[in-house]
Amino acid sequence: MLTERQLEVLLSVVYEFIESGEHVGSRTLSKRYLTGRSAATIRNEMADLEEMGYLMQPHTSAGRVPTTRAYRLFVDTVLQRRRAKEQGNRELLDNLKAHRNGVEGALTFASDLLTQLSHYVGVAAVTQLKQARLAKIDFIRVDTSNVLLLVILEGGIVHHKLVGMPYDLSQDTLQDMARRVNTLAGHEWGEVRVMLQNYIMGELGRYAESCRKALDDLDKLMAGEHTTLFTGSLANLFNIPDFQDIGRFRALFSILEQEGGLVDLLRKCDTTDGIGVMIGEENDLPEMENCAVVLSSSSSEGQKTTLGVIGPKRMNYEKVISVLDKVLQELIDSPGENEGD
Repeated sequence: MLTERQLEVLLSVVYEFIESGEHVGSRTLSKRYLTGRSAATIRNEMADLEEMGYLMQPHTSAGRVPTTRAYRLFVDTVLQRRRAKEQGNRELLDNLKAHRNGVEGALTFASDLLTQLSHYVGVAAVTQLKQARLAKIDFIRVDTSNVLLLVILEGGIVHHKLVGMPYDLSQDTLQDMARRVNTLAGHEWGEVRVMLQNYIMGELGRYAESCRKALDDLDKLMAGEHTTLFTGSLANLFNIPDFQDIGRFRALFSILEQEGGLVDLLRKCDTTDGIGVMIGEENDLPEMENCAVVLSSSSSEGQKTTLGVIGPKRMNYEKVISVLDKVLQELIDSPGENEGD
């Protein structure tokens, strides 16, 4: 249990290190933050905090830097001050689909805005929690052995997949198949699948087996929990001192460039209670040991919507949490593009 003075010293160290990126000494704290404390008193408290695992001293002659444990206490303090805002955030997320021309437009806008305001990397995602309902499907002949499947779900989410075919199907045949499937728009995928399978087996003759493979691929795309992800520009990472080390940059980039890895990361950090924060080694992914993730998510009408920011462990958490609040508010305040149609 920290004393009040230890807490003052620790929070000051974290704040100063976030601001400057430099090792923090007792004299700096005495002059800038704790003017009523002597440098000697602060130095003693810093030594005790180091023994308790909150601070570390990379070099004997250097000042201290926060550990993940210190960042966690700092973040929990920030979150405690904003508890009253969480319910408003949830309400906003529940209404995302009404803005920015559907879910995809809203989340593209949100990820870009989070990136611009935080100067880190903004992410946004929507996860289907129940069986998807079809809005429209298209089969597009690419060449003699490939067909592009385009699936639009209710709410505006789009899935696509290139499927190899052992036989060449004409575009007329593919359009006829799409027309038949689209008569079931608004139905759950399970119903659509049965109708499509009956059509394939009953009317496509020698093409049935190859179309069955396409159906299996489409089934994998549609069935179960599926997350659609949107990521803001990665350009900001080049301007962050923490990622000037090429190894750290590559580690984070390897997560961001692989959709599956990033989706897993968001799921691990997810929380059902307002803002969720995962710092450094709290995440078991080695690539994220020098990084942090801040998320807010909400579930409504069979889907979960998630907004977040990914950056260095030395992230300005207070600013990022404020930015997340602002983006959420922007989404609620911005009129939908389709209003008045």
